[in-house]
Amino acid sequence: QVQLVESGGGLVQAGGSLTLTCAATGPSFGHYGMAWFRQVQGKEREFVGGIKWDGGSTKYTDSMKGRFTISRDNDKNTVTLQMSRLQPDNTAVYTCARDRQIRRSWTASESASYRIWGQGTQVTVSS
Repeated sequence: QVQLVESGGGLVQAGGSLTLTCAATGPSFGHYGMAWFRQVQGKEREFVGGIKWDGGSTKYTDSMKGRFTISRDNDKNTVTLQMSRLQPDNTAVYTCARDRQIRRSWTASESASYRIWGQGTQVTVSS
């Protein structure tokens, strides 16, 4: 059974950086695209960015471009989200997710395209 566990969240001052890691257990990690979503209490889940199953391409929400970077290590079954120049409105629970489709040729941004989810990790950016 595949499980996703996020780590690396915490409290950071505005302008600071944070790196989140999603570790996957179970088989076939390298065959599926991965993504990060975030959610603020009371608001809808929002796509942050994703990476293709082979690491060949990434996709980001426009507001994250240039500040957030997603990478993956298929040998270690991990995907990371490096966040820089964080601002208070980046405060949210960040969750990683695995695509429901094997070897999708593009990165989906809709949450319905993802089947397996982690528990999430809280990121708080203070002003």
